[in-house]
Amino acid sequence: MKRVLFVCSQNKLRSPTAERVFASHPDLDVASAGLNSDAATILTPELVEWADVIFVMEKSHRNKLLKKFK
Repeated sequence: MKRVLFVCSQNKLRSPTAERVFASHPDLDVASAGLNSDAATILTPELVEWADVIFVMEKSHRNKLLKKFK
């Protein structure tokens, strides 16, 4: 089973929506988080480590993710 993490800024609309869309897929374990300090679920090193694949909603999210978690 692939572990897929969806990331946006605040984890209020985009990444939770993606998580819900893919939650019923039988071969995926999904989660979502946000990069901002006020996100509903804040992205942690543990979530990054957990994920096999991370999808971001914008290029700026990828850049921030790489900068924060190398």
